[in-house]
Amino acid sequence: MTLHNLIVDKPFSTTTLGDLLARAVADKLERDPSLLRIAIQNIDRWLAHGVISTPERFLRWRELCEQAGSDATALKSILERLRSETEEARRWRDFSPFAGVLSPAERRRIIRQCSYSH
Repeated sequence: MTLHNLIVDKPFSTTTLGDLLARAVADKLERDPSLLRIAIQNIDRWLAHGVISTPERFLRWRELCEQAGSDATALKSILERLRSETEEARRWRDFSPFAGVLSPAERRRIIRQCSYSH
């Protein structure tokens, strides 16, 4: 299922803008897993500046991102968490470290497409 289909073909779905952005991040990470370094850098910076209220969740993301650099199963796990509509996956996404993986233009395109479908 493409991002376009999720936006246009299912206007009454419970898919949120956050879900669409997370799926776009997953698509980009799948094409270029080296972008996982952005999440690791974000977590390290947030921890260093003390801006994380629940470091355990971010540390779990960090561990998974580090593993994904050399483990296809860990990468698949990240992609599933970003694409899944389960409550568990949504809880993981509530603490997403992937800010900066999508360019501003990519984010604007998704936001624009989402607004057209409502």
